[in-house]
Amino acid sequence: MTKLVILGSTGSIGEQALDVVSASEELSVVALAAGQRWERAVEQARDHGIPAIAIADAGAAAAARDAWNGRVLEGDEGIRELVATSGADLVLNGIVGSAGLGPTVVALSGGIELALANKESLVVGGDLVTALAEATDTRIIPVDSEHSALFQLVNAEPPGTIERLVLTASGGPFRGRTDLAGITPEEALAHPTWDMGGRITIDCATLMNKGFEMIEAHHLFGTPYGRIDVVVHPQSIIHGLVHLNDGASLAHLGYPDMRVPISYALHYPDRADVDVPTLDLATAGELTFGEADLETFACLRLAREAGEAGGTAPCVLNAADEVAVSAFLEGRLPFTAIPEVVERTLDAIPVTVPGHFEDLYAVDAEARERARELIQTAGVAP
Repeated sequence: MTKLVILGSTGSIGEQALDVVSASEELSVVALAAGQRWERAVEQARDHGIPAIAIADAGAAAAARDAWNGRVLEGDEGIRELVATSGADLVLNGIVGSAGLGPTVVALSGGIELALANKESLVVGGDLVTALAEATDTRIIPVDSEHSALFQLVNAEPPGTIERLVLTASGGPFRGRTDLAGITPEEALAHPTWDMGGRITIDCATLMNKGFEMIEAHHLFGTPYGRIDVVVHPQSIIHGLVHLNDGASLAHLGYPDMRVPISYALHYPDRADVDVPTLDLATAGELTFGEADLETFACLRLAREAGEAGGTAPCVLNAADEVAVSAFLEGRLPFTAIPEVVERTLDAIPVTVPGHFEDLYAVDAEARERARELIQTAGVAP
């Protein structure tokens, strides 16, 4: 029986992970962590007989203690303590944003296998996270559908045969548009394929999410950026593609359902039954592809440039994007200004090589402050 901790349990990944757990006789959840939705976290703990939870928001944690007699830890420190003291075999990190880096470090430091849905751990932590995993001989199993697909394809081939990796992008709700002025949060949150949280949905609309996935793929598979491509594929049937040295290409296909990569990560190296339909190509009809528009969707270009710059640049990229997306969702920043804030923040903060995770936290704070200042200036105000 695999003892599992689910971080971000009340989000899309967490809820679907609990569905996978409910259908499995091989998984046992020993702890949960959530941000503010304490009522749902307590309900999950009761339903699954879980003895301990952590709630990031202090007020929500206090309310959970009043309503439930289980163990409730508080804040980011409480989430890290939950991971460290859980006795888990596997941690599913489904936290959104750079807040997921700390729990990733704790899990890997303790030799706990990591099912990683928090892409910011590798976008921000990059070389330090992969070095820590190597030092502790701890496996990172990707949960994102694209990286799960590539993980399976790459592992099926002997070393030296993979020439290129291809990430597919749905294109988001504004695929094909060149004028993005006046877009509202409601429009940007209407993703045509996936049901996700607010920040990641907006990142999909700007294509920043695909840029983050490019950086993540670079670290997961040790592949240079020049050998990682992005192609727009609106149907989201092909999740990943690899080109081989003999001219052949291999693809991972399936209907878009996150329970499939979640189940694969939680049961790895085995596969478990998942109640999803098998792909019917005749019913699916046409599969179409196109190039990403880097002029209209500048965030994808900025992400590649930050990844290639290395060092602290991806950390700045993520911090500025988090601040800009939050401002857009709150109506304080137009959609088209998101890449402007990110680019100007990247230009303002010199790239350095972090020697420790504390260096990244300092740069993250500096980048957030700079992005907030930019949002308050006339140049990027609504």
